[in-house]
Amino acid sequence: MEAMVQPRSPADVESGGGGAYRWAADGGRRAVGGGLRGRLDALRELIALSRTRLDGRTLEGAGRVLETADERYRLSGEHTVVAIAGATGSGKSSLFNALAGANRSQVGPRRPTTAEPVACVWPGSRPGADGLLHRLGVPTHRRHVPADGSSELRGLILIDLPDHDSSATEHRAQVDRMLELVDAVIWVVDPEKYADAVLHERYLRPLAGYAEVMFVVLNQVDRLPGDAADQVVDDLRRLLDEDGLALGEHGEPGAAVLALSAATGRGVGELREALGQFVAERGAADRRLAADVDAATERLRSVYVAQSRVGLTERSRAEFDDRLAEAVGAVATGRAAERDWLRYAERACGSPWSRMRMRMRMRGRRGSRGALGFGVGATDVGMTGAGLAGVGTAGAGTTGAGTTGVGASRGGRTGAGAADVGRTDVGWGGAARGRLIGRAGVGRSQDGRGAAGQARAGLSRTGWNGDGAEELTAGGRTGIQQGPVGRQSAAGHRRADGAAAAGPGDASVVDGRAAARPVVEHAVRTVAAEAAHGLPAPWAHAVRDAADRGAYGLPEALDKVAAEAEESLRGGPAVKPRWWTVAASLQGMLSVLQVVGVLWLLGAVTGVGEATAWISGLLPAVLGSVGGPALAWMCRVVARGPARRYGQDAERRLRSAAAACGRARVLEPVAAELLRYREVREQYAVASGV
Repeated sequence: MEAMVQPRSPADVESGGGGAYRWAADGGRRAVGGGLRGRLDALRELIALSRTRLDGRTLEGAGRVLETADERYRLSGEHTVVAIAGATGSGKSSLFNALAGANRSQVGPRRPTTAEPVACVWPGSRPGADGLLHRLGVPTHRRHVPADGSSELRGLILIDLPDHDSSATEHRAQVDRMLELVDAVIWVVDPEKYADAVLHERYLRPLAGYAEVMFVVLNQVDRLPGDAADQVVDDLRRLLDEDGLALGEHGEPGAAVLALSAATGRGVGELREALGQFVAERGAADRRLAADVDAATERLRSVYVAQSRVGLTERSRAEFDDRLAEAVGAVATGRAAERDWLRYAERACGSPWSRMRMRMRMRGRRGSRGALGFGVGATDVGMTGAGLAGVGTAGAGTTGAGTTGVGASRGGRTGAGAADVGRTDVGWGGAARGRLIGRAGVGRSQDGRGAAGQARAGLSRTGWNGDGAEELTAGGRTGIQQGPVGRQSAAGHRRADGAAAAGPGDASVVDGRAAARPVVEHAVRTVAAEAAHGLPAPWAHAVRDAADRGAYGLPEALDKVAAEAEESLRGGPAVKPRWWTVAASLQGMLSVLQVVGVLWLLGAVTGVGEATAWISGLLPAVLGSVGGPALAWMCRVVARGPARRYGQDAERRLRSAAAACGRARVLEPVAAELLRYREVREQYAVASGV
């Protein structure tokens, strides 16, 4: 056995932690060139960011590349490992011996001749080949040194591989394993099998990206007559081009194609010269690893590269906010607030007589409600809401006998007609009145048209609110019911001031979330679909999952927002306009004039005063009687503008609250997933060298 290259001493061994680096020509370790180091770091970061989004099998190949790079750079950087591969009988062992200058690899007619790899090491200025040979699995007794010890190939580790088409399975497996570890490959073909499909389809075509660390040698050209060798070489170049293998011609990087005869030595010197230049560059390991990174990132392309521009546009965000505003009935709430403001203005600016009539009528309503069976412990109106199975409005229509029907109830008629989701009509045969604010939902709208996924503000006809004012409100908040005796919550429970909680068996009192749930789910699905459009499948799935997680509990949160908005509107505007006070004072003065004038007229008629005194009492009586209604009419006209602004402000607050709720629960998690995708996409771009 030939003398071996001495192994490195412990002092020469550099411990590597996994970072990418390479060896300088003098054997010292230095950082990898900026391009490859940045790509390896980006690939490592890419894997770290993707572990929770991609399965392990998808990232396995990229992980192996990093492990290979770390392992290769921990070993000698002065040596270049070049393998000679070929088919049975191609003459690769003969070429190995020709380069080594002696018979280091067995040559013979028996097939397969090479059963295990053989190595020939040209010593460098520093030891370190043993670690590489151990990594390759070359037995100690199969490691040799060249006969001449020429310095032109200093640092070369030449490996003679078994036949890639060997009949022995373990030989083929060994070839495949070592081809993944060497720095470069010399493919040896012969004139008979240079077009072999196994060679091209199994090796050359899949390894086309490694052209810069590849030599293709046509051996046995001494067997070809005349210019047949040139013709075979041309045909070989054509086949390599069809395989996608770049050829190193005219100074361009690519595979070198040579023709030689290992038996006669023709062309071997040219190959030796090319190998010497290749080894002297000390860049084969970097080129090989760069090709490994290229292959790994190309396999990952489908899970990182989007088909189109991704992200949520402002239009998508605005549409999502609009759908949530529909779900909570923001528009209807604003209109109801506007009517409330007008009502409070009318009451504040009305005459004392009109306020007195309102209180009397309200007391009459309360009395009639008791006669119809509505009292403490009974709900006066049903609860609006679509059940989980798609039940329509549970409207409560009260007949003269006090019965309550479920379905569409109008004008005292009960029945099981088509459900009107989001619409509740309180029919009354007696004098019962109440206030109901229902949520817009999905189903048949008021005009009978289907509105899948659309929210329609339910119209609730009511009589009088707590202070006796008659109103017609439109609402979109399921289960927020306020009657003369209290407020019913989304779960159908009344406050302790006289309302009773609906029992679990009351089918008309369902979970208040159900009415808005289809609208909210539709909004979430739509915004998630738009956010995931164009994304690779794993990231699109992650975006949809983030939206679904945020949607869980969103209807309940919107119910709370709507309830808070309703609570804030109770009692009218927080700050009463000063002109209400002025108008009320004028109404009081006009009422006094009216009373004084009427008493004056009565005195004249009854003879208490002079008969001609009625003329003096007519003016204050007419002024008070006409001025009061005229002033009230003027106040109604003046109040329209402030009322509209008050309603718009209420709508804006509810819309903003619903939008903030949607952003916190859905849009922000979706945006976080999109941000993560952009981060990994940037890392992928660096790793792929784009």
